[in-house]
Amino acid sequence: MPVALSPLVTRVLAPNPGFMTGPGTNSYLIGRKEIAVLDPGPALSAHVDALLSAAQAIGGRIRWIVLTHTHLDHAPAALELQKRTGARILGQAPLEGDPAQAGVAIDQQLEHGDVLAAGEFRLQALHTPGHVGNHLCYLLKEERQLFSGDHLINGSTVVIIPPSGNMADYIRSLEMLVQEDIETIAPGHGDLIANAQGLVQYTIQHRLAREAKVLGRLEMEPRSISALTPLVYDDVNPALHAVAQFSLHAHLIKLRDEGRVTESAKGWSLPARN
Repeated sequence: MPVALSPLVTRVLAPNPGFMTGPGTNSYLIGRKEIAVLDPGPALSAHVDALLSAAQAIGGRIRWIVLTHTHLDHAPAALELQKRTGARILGQAPLEGDPAQAGVAIDQQLEHGDVLAAGEFRLQALHTPGHVGNHLCYLLKEERQLFSGDHLINGSTVVIIPPSGNMADYIRSLEMLVQEDIETIAPGHGDLIANAQGLVQYTIQHRLAREAKVLGRLEMEPRSISALTPLVYDDVNPALHAVAQFSLHAHLIKLRDEGRVTESAKGWSLPARN
């Protein structure tokens, strides 16, 4: 069922609920006469039908398909939607070697700061690597609304999975958003977030606090990621520890690259003291 979030934005929820997708992937229709569909979602014809029906109800024509990133729960429906509308696909090309990437051909590669200028709206691309290297957020200038994809979601923190995910990039991307004029966040999963900068600041502090906890649990003797996880994530349901290991690995890689921890065949440890 389409939900009108504002005069310019309508949300259509994809029927793909799950452990990693929450209630499902949010697809957004932006505009009324000329419409951009942001994150058309998984390869489900029923969802493409729903997007076309929502556009028809609005009374507009789908001109653009805009991708935050090319993961399988956000991008594959672009192929069928393009066939049925002739819309152009905008975003960044899929990353090679990542099995979670959808095989979507990009018609227009977007870089940081590029603007899709339609008659009714301006949608600015913001390169936000971290969750994955080809991730873009989009700022709807007229409403100060950020479409955050999987950079920020409602109700949980984002999992960072190396090597396509990078914790150092993720924190830098969050810090970049602090400088943007953002009032609300329309996430890839979950409901609209009213206090945009509050969530950005919270997420930065959460990641830095987790990083400090990683350092606090490391010793001179190497520990494996599986041994470290229950120590670093003792405040998280153990059922989620298997997923938490990915973000822990991302934190450790960041700290290793900064020279603050050491990696060996036996695991991860603090550097030897002189």
